[in-house]
Amino acid sequence: MQSYNDGAYVGGPRLLADIGGTNARFALEPRPGEIGEITALACADFPRFEDALRAFLGGRRVRHAVIAIANPVDGDAIKMTNHHWAFSIEGARRELGLDTLLVVNDFTALAMSLPVLAAADLMQVGSGAARPGSAIGLVGAGTGLGVSGLVPAEGRWTPLHSEGGHVAFSPMDERELEVLRYCWRRFDHVSAERFVSGPGLALIREALAVSRGVAADLALAPSDIVARALEGDDALCRETVDCFCAMLGTVAANLAVTLGAQGGIYIGGGVVPRLGDYFAASPFRARFETKGRFSGFTARIPTFLITAPYPALLGASSILADHLAHAAPAQPARGMARPGSHQTLRADHASC
Repeated sequence: MQSYNDGAYVGGPRLLADIGGTNARFALEPRPGEIGEITALACADFPRFEDALRAFLGGRRVRHAVIAIANPVDGDAIKMTNHHWAFSIEGARRELGLDTLLVVNDFTALAMSLPVLAAADLMQVGSGAARPGSAIGLVGAGTGLGVSGLVPAEGRWTPLHSEGGHVAFSPMDERELEVLRYCWRRFDHVSAERFVSGPGLALIREALAVSRGVAADLALAPSDIVARALEGDDALCRETVDCFCAMLGTVAANLAVTLGAQGGIYIGGGVVPRLGDYFAASPFRARFETKGRFSGFTARIPTFLITAPYPALLGASSILADHLAHAAPAQPARGMARPGSHQTLRADHASC
């Protein structure tokens, strides 16, 4: 994270949070770009979102907060897709004594971090070069599958509010068709998120084991599947991760042609960064470039793995800073259901 020496915020530190289906990450930002006290709490340890936030603060007072959450944000009521937390934005703001509580989709926040990430925060996978001034795509596998992007207009970046992880899964070979057929027996709709996610790793492995008549421990956690694949001793786990990476390549290529994302496709989330160099050698990039008549188009688009530890917090900080900069000075900023004008940040704005 970048640091600046232009003084602390008036009103005290700002609270930033990145909440997924498994973990909630909280941080304080005492001055622009200086993000510290980053703490990860297990969502399952707290009955409510408000309880987790209060536990992090430990009695400290903050006035302004932004929450990036793995969930659609439309209206005051928040009910998480992959966890049981549900709350009213305005109710939480009042209960926690905040002047401002913004709640945005986690991939909207992650998208807003992309223009300010340093080269050291990225690992390019494959060839290609970004075309300046072009749209950027973002996908990431964690508890679910997040999708977003940035569209440039008049010198500014506008993030997309997308639930693209829930598009129908598209098989590209016989193996993926076998996996899909297995899941059709259980689900009326099989989305890309069913497979391209942490839980999706376990589902892919289960489907492959059944289709091959292989006895396998179906309770194996996604983290263990990844570990065994990296160790190289478990053929089924290795095939599972290869299948997962190929599927992610399809999702990324579909996003690239949908957005015309010649500015690049960025890969975030909690799963892929754990793969490290394995991901670079996986079927991901070859699948990304396998797009029929548009294979040349996708081959020219670079793909980047985000390696920064907490990039969504940086994007959330930018969103909150932009909102407060445009808030009416005569009135305190209130709880907001979703970002409006503050969704847009100048493309040449180096930080909040």
